[in-house]
Amino acid sequence: MDEDLAASIGAEDSHINVSNESKNQSSEVTGSKAGEKRKQWENGYGGGRNSKRSKKQRGMNKNRGVTYKVDREQELCPRLIDRRTDTDPKCNMDTCKFTHDLQHYSSNKLPSLGDECYVFNTRGHCPRGLTCRFNSKHVTAEGLNIVNEALYAEWQANVSLHTVNGLNHSVQYALRKRTYNFDKSEKVLVELNKGIQANKQQTKDIECEPVLETKLEGTSKPADAKDDRPSECVVDKTLGPTLNNGTAKSEGSEKKKIDWKDKLILAPLTTLGNLPFRRVCKEFGADVTVSEMAMASCLLQGKPQEWALTKRHGSEDIFGVQVCGGNTNVMTRCAQLLQEQTNIDFIDINVGCPIDLVYNQGAGSGLLNKKKALFSIVKSMKSVIDVPLSVKTRIGVYSSKPVAHTMMRDLVDAGADVVMVHGRSKEQRYTKLADWEYIEQCAQAAAPTPLVGNGDILSYEDYDLVREKSPTCAAVMIGRGALIKPWIFTEIKERRHWDISSQERLQMLRRFTNYGLEHWGSDTKGVESTRKFLLEWLSFLYRYMPVGLMEKPPQKMNERVPLFEGRDELECLMASPNSTDWIKISEMLLGPVPDGFQFIPKHKANAWSAT
Repeated sequence: MDEDLAASIGAEDSHINVSNESKNQSSEVTGSKAGEKRKQWENGYGGGRNSKRSKKQRGMNKNRGVTYKVDREQELCPRLIDRRTDTDPKCNMDTCKFTHDLQHYSSNKLPSLGDECYVFNTRGHCPRGLTCRFNSKHVTAEGLNIVNEALYAEWQANVSLHTVNGLNHSVQYALRKRTYNFDKSEKVLVELNKGIQANKQQTKDIECEPVLETKLEGTSKPADAKDDRPSECVVDKTLGPTLNNGTAKSEGSEKKKIDWKDKLILAPLTTLGNLPFRRVCKEFGADVTVSEMAMASCLLQGKPQEWALTKRHGSEDIFGVQVCGGNTNVMTRCAQLLQEQTNIDFIDINVGCPIDLVYNQGAGSGLLNKKKALFSIVKSMKSVIDVPLSVKTRIGVYSSKPVAHTMMRDLVDAGADVVMVHGRSKEQRYTKLADWEYIEQCAQAAAPTPLVGNGDILSYEDYDLVREKSPTCAAVMIGRGALIKPWIFTEIKERRHWDISSQERLQMLRRFTNYGLEHWGSDTKGVESTRKFLLEWLSFLYRYMPVGLMEKPPQKMNERVPLFEGRDELECLMASPNSTDWIKISEMLLGPVPDGFQFIPKHKANAWSAT
């Protein structure tokens, strides 16, 4: 068998490795074509053992290009967008690079996408004003933005319709100038450093009885034998500031608590776990929602794109922000900042991100290799916040060496209020099946602290199965299952398979686009942002197979959906794996795409890997 393989490889090489003589002949016949082919091969585009294409393709498509870009000189000045009366001040900045010619802007503006503006109909006021692509009913001929005062007052009074956690400009300025008051964190970090130095000094100065000598003499002590060394010889290996009962108590405040029992939790999903998507999942029955992963260092720098991830809609009654970082100082300050500047119910530490860029920085799943740093991060963050602190981790870096169960007690002792375990390793990413037996082992090690399990739930039958395998788990978290079928929360609560129609799914997508226009804006930039996130979601939604067409429901996460013909044209379109068909669906909801528009999904799918 090996000889046959070597022969086949040699045969391939014989076609690839062209001799000088044949190279000269080919160059005479085809000119530069052979040279170009050769160059492509050497650059790694033709295959082979050391080529770029032969490497395992996974993770993200990083070289996707920009699908839409706005020329600033063609954009309307922000001071003119929401003018409501002729007496409103106009822009008086000499250095303003935006256009101020309303007539020129109106004549060059892209055509309207519809007569009904969802934002105006919901709020009574569209903040995008003249730039709104649906502004025919809320902009006058003179270029003034109309406000429905009664509806606007009603919207302002209804908190459940509001989005909170926006970054205040004064806070952003203080973060950028490094003048934000982090005294609370500094005090904790000073105590942390004192504890570390004291442990090092104690270990260095005190001479304790070496364990190795006992083993060499063959007089090992029984497991139940008491340690007869003096108390000063026992070194406290805990890190961080001194806390009461393993947790911190903030001055003059009461700790918040969350009942995690039997909750259905939407997992933090990079790119796809945006606010409009979480609103859709809340409507389908999700109990707890978590933000996309936010980098702690970017939050401390006041970057608007990172702070946008912390925004919370009023419908999210239990909401947490997930932060990622590998530095105790950064994570502690970030925890204090979120505690003081956002309205959230808990903070989650990411100890599971498998992305190499994050892992190589010692963050995400890289913290699994730095346990002392992880425990000090948990302890220090807990000491500066009043909300519960959760830790979401994978079982380990390598599938053959799971370590999560060995960390449970230390995480709890450090102050974690709940632990969330994704039943795969960093190495596995999203291939193979989640190990729920191991999750149960972790749950027993963490008890009585609640533990949440995560992995491979795509139906209520899957839910029942994992609850049977892991009865100690307090709750279940759902990630890709919610991307493929967000109504899974309804199915679990009502214990049924929902044969949802294509029209019902289209209405779900319409709600998402409306929420997107409200969140990202109803101007051209907001429309294209909504389209981009819609297309990213459609790259998961097409994997759903209607229950009514299945011989043996339910659908399984690790099984490739066979080719099938939908019951109507729309159902066929929604099942297409072709991105051009996803673009057609987006045009049904958001109008035609810009010229030259292309879409490549950010995430490469390994959902159908063998178990």
